Amino acid sequence: MSDHITLNAEPRSDSGKGASRRLRHQGKVPAIVYGGKFDPVQISIAHNEIIHELEHETIYTQVVNLKMDGKVQEVILRDLQRHPFKNKILHADFFRIDKNTPIKVVVTIHVLNAEDCVGVKMDGGMLTQMMTDVEIISLPDDLPEYLEIDALELHLGDMLHLTDIPMPKGVEIVALTHAEEGEDIAHSDHNAAVLAVVKQRAEEVIEDEAPEAPDSDEEGEDGEADDGDAAEGDARDDD
Repeated sequence: MSDHITLNAEPRSDSGKGASRRLRHQGKVPAIVYGGKFDPVQISIAHNEIIHELEHETIYTQVVNLKMDGKVQEVILRDLQRHPFKNKILHADFFRIDKNTPIKVVVTIHVLNAEDCVGVKMDGGMLTQMMTDVEIISLPDDLPEYLEIDALELHLGDMLHLTDIPMPKGVEIVALTHAEEGEDIAHSDHNAAVLAVVKQRAEEVIEDEAPEAPDSDEEGEDGEADDGDAAEGDARDDD
C-alpha cells in the first residue's frame, strides 16, 4: 500500500442544487462525509486538487486523509459524480473508516506478461480477460492498490480463476468468502474465471470458409439465369 492521499476540505452549511451550482462556479466540488459514529457532514474541496488525484486509479482503494478545521479524518472515496462530457467532478462521497474494522473496496486486476504469454506467442491464441476488477475486504491499512495475475505460462485452452490471484496478507476476495463450509472453493461457482487463452476468431473464419467459387463459365451461366429470371419477372409485371 502506498502513502495516503491528502485532500483539504472546508465545511459548508448550504445544500441543494443552487448551493452546489454556486460552489462549482467558484472552482469547488460539493461533497459529503458520512459513516462511523458521527453525523454526515457537508463539505467542499477545490476542484483542481481532487481532479489531480483522480489521475491515479488507486484513489479508489487508498485511505484518504481529509484535512478540515485543523483535524484529519481517514476516509475512503465511495462515490463520484462526473459531468457527462466534460472533465469535471460534480459531487463526491467519502466514507469514514475505522482502522480496526475491515472494509470492502473494488480494486483493479492487472495482468502481467500478457504479451509474452505462451498461449499467445507459441500457440497462436488470444488472451481474454473476463474480469478487470474485483471486490476485496481487509483492514484499511492492508488495502492493496491493485491485484496482479500472471499470464506467462498460460497455454491455448488454459484458464485462470480468482483463486489463482496471489493475495496480500490480510486481504480476501469477497466472492470467495461466500463459499459454504467444507466446499471446494477452487471448483465452486464463486471461483469466477479471470483470464483465458482462446482460439483467435480469424482461425475459425478460415475453417468455416465457404466452398471455392465456381469456374468463370459456370459463373456466366448462373448470371444469365438470374438475369433471365429477372426479365421474366419484369414481363409478368407488364402483363
